[in-house]
Amino acid sequence: MSTDDEIEDSSAPLMEHLTELRTRLIHSAVAFIIGMVIAFYFWNPVFNFLTHPLCDAMASRGQPDCGLIMIKLQEGFFVAVSISLLGGLVLAFPYISYQMWRFVAPGLYKSEKNAFLPFLLASPFMFFLGAAFAYYVVTPMAFNFFLSFQQVGSVLNEGGSNGNAIAGIAFQGSAQEYLKLTIKFIVAFGLCFQLPVLLTLMGKAGLVSSKGLKSVRKYAIVGILVLAAIVTPPDVMTQTILFVVVYGLYEISIFLVARVEKKRKERLMAEGLWDEDIDGDDDE
Repeated sequence: MSTDDEIEDSSAPLMEHLTELRTRLIHSAVAFIIGMVIAFYFWNPVFNFLTHPLCDAMASRGQPDCGLIMIKLQEGFFVAVSISLLGGLVLAFPYISYQMWRFVAPGLYKSEKNAFLPFLLASPFMFFLGAAFAYYVVTPMAFNFFLSFQQVGSVLNEGGSNGNAIAGIAFQGSAQEYLKLTIKFIVAFGLCFQLPVLLTLMGKAGLVSSKGLKSVRKYAIVGILVLAAIVTPPDVMTQTILFVVVYGLYEISIFLVARVEKKRKERLMAEGLWDEDIDGDDDE
């Protein structure tokens, strides 16, 4: 066989993989666009749902009117577009995950498929769990904190003098800014809740160990503090909540990785492939 033939044979599988990848990406993009169209049609009910934490926080302070305003003429349209983008991703995510699985699965052994599939299912579950935690727990507390800085203006005295009048500070929020803040909360917590899935999968692949995660715990704490400062608004309460949650997830990840290592050790010992000398070196 000539060298040109060898190059052609080796490039054929690569071209097949690229064609398959293109097909999966096109299917995913079409699903995302369909999800966007559906979400755009229902953007108003979705926006009303996202404003419930704000309305409840304002109602608890005796402010029944929680209407938001449009500062720019095009702001309402961009609110609808933002909701359609987020909704399209949420609606299409299961199908996109399925397309990812169809692309990766043929290259995996049966045991690898059985190991990878639970993580593929756990990832969207943990994201929605984090999003629900942000919506039902974090945003009400954060909005109550922000609204506490409002100030009621004083009423003029009987003589009509306003010498002692105090300027009122009332919330009149931009619809687009409010939506950006709420989505930032939801997405940040949703992604942070992926930490146990990611680290456990890396532990399954042998890329990290429970001992290694414990040894870098102090660096992880600093990293989580920086993350909390970046992805949340500049208030200590929200940042503290995110830090406590993510650090708790980090400790859970160490526990899950340790369980994965224990099961791997038991399997290798049953097969007679476990090296006690290597294990002893790791425990030192």
